[in-house]
Amino acid sequence: MTELLKVHGSQNSFFILDQTTLANELSDDQLRQLAKQVTDHQKGLLGGADGLLVVNHPTREGASAQMRVINADGSEASMCGNGLRTVARYLAERDHRTTFKVDTMNSNLQVRQADNLAASVPAFAVEISPVHFDKAALPFDHLGHDRLLGTMVPELAPQLTFSAIAVPNPHLISFVSQAVIEGPLLGELGAYLNGDNPYFSDGVNVNFAQILGPNKLFVRTFERGVGFTNACGTGMSATTLAFVLLHANQAAFNEPITVYNPGGMVKTIVHFAAGHYWIELIGNATFTHRITVGEAALHAGHVTADNSTINPTGEQEAYEQFIHQLPSFNLSVKD
Repeated sequence: MTELLKVHGSQNSFFILDQTTLANELSDDQLRQLAKQVTDHQKGLLGGADGLLVVNHPTREGASAQMRVINADGSEASMCGNGLRTVARYLAERDHRTTFKVDTMNSNLQVRQADNLAASVPAFAVEISPVHFDKAALPFDHLGHDRLLGTMVPELAPQLTFSAIAVPNPHLISFVSQAVIEGPLLGELGAYLNGDNPYFSDGVNVNFAQILGPNKLFVRTFERGVGFTNACGTGMSATTLAFVLLHANQAAFNEPITVYNPGGMVKTIVHFAAGHYWIELIGNATFTHRITVGEAALHAGHVTADNSTINPTGEQEAYEQFIHQLPSFNLSVKD
């Protein structure tokens, strides 16, 4: 028997599978099959999730473990900020450490235990990097520019400006009004740019942000491989970097920025040092359920309530109490 964890960061939900505990690791095909099965919001386990986070032995020197991110559609993401926080907590408890590095697709990233957001709402801070602005890193083409940073892009939408930043996940960002966030454009643009299109050949995460005041944003994301999500950690990080670069009168480097999202709230701190940008993402790492299941069910890609034992942790109630105390912006976003 082994254990899966149902977890979330800002209600961006995942299952964590620690392959180092298995007698035989799953193949890539088996991981994709398992991810598609357990995350399905109609037929999956515990109402599904946004992805599967896989913990492996590290491949880079200096890391405590490797994290792989398998999206709900079976594709693999290079990074996931909300997911990394939950994996950081899992590893901190497994290895009895409070600060260490996690090996991701592109680099080792520093993580640390942070102060609880509220009673029984544990939090972790994670590094989001490397950062790239060039179109080859996203990639994009046929938009008339080699870089998008507060740029008018009539091919995508009239009157809006866009920024394209890889962190390293690719993100398209636009600062918009509440009316635009509530309207259909985000869903339409997200679906278009993640289907067959001439601009973003690998798809792209699309983020619309409303500036609420100094160092304060609301961000809504259409996530590549997922669709609308309660929150996207790398999306909020990339958006706050664009916020600092484009709206210097409203946001600053090395200062906490509060980012509200449909799933709750995080803090970010944008840094620039030695010619490099990086962002620290600070938010909850909530474990909602512990699932005990036979290893054969994992290899078969078929984990259900009938062949597993599910134990709720009680942490979701504490998280809901926390978010109920957050300000309401009366955002009636539509999926």
